[in-house]
Amino acid sequence: MTGSAAKSAVEWLVSVAPDPDACRWEWERNPLGVALLPAGRRWDVLILPGELGYPTLDVLTRLVDRPGPVLADFGDARMGFFVPPGTATRWLGTGVRGAGDGTWIVVPYPGRARGGVRWLIPPDGSGTLTDPALLELAMHEAAAGQGGGVRENGA
Repeated sequence: MTGSAAKSAVEWLVSVAPDPDACRWEWERNPLGVALLPAGRRWDVLILPGELGYPTLDVLTRLVDRPGPVLADFGDARMGFFVPPGTATRWLGTGVRGAGDGTWIVVPYPGRARGGVRWLIPPDGSGTLTDPALLELAMHEAAAGQGGGVRENGA
């Protein structure tokens, strides 16, 4: 990620903070390189288990040139797909958690490689998000490709 792309991504991300300047200042000096940002303003995050998330991302990147931002957590147990605001309240998939209005997520500083939470696809600063319908389609294809190893109905 180039310096200007990282700067655009940072500006887009901190725009949701209650005090963007204070958030940016703290974030740039945080030794862990992470910030807590509120979901539900410019984006929601759908959180998938890693065993479904990685195949879903593979399918999604075949469907679109560039999906929205995607996070992975410590040990790749979970992945977070950035989707339009309001998606989390309407999502019905079992095993998929939603972070929307009233929730906060840990977000790594774009362009800085660190351990722990990291960007698989960093934000581009333009506001590109993953279309929830395409994400659902990719999830179904990924689950089907696993031979039923991922159960969507929780049974």
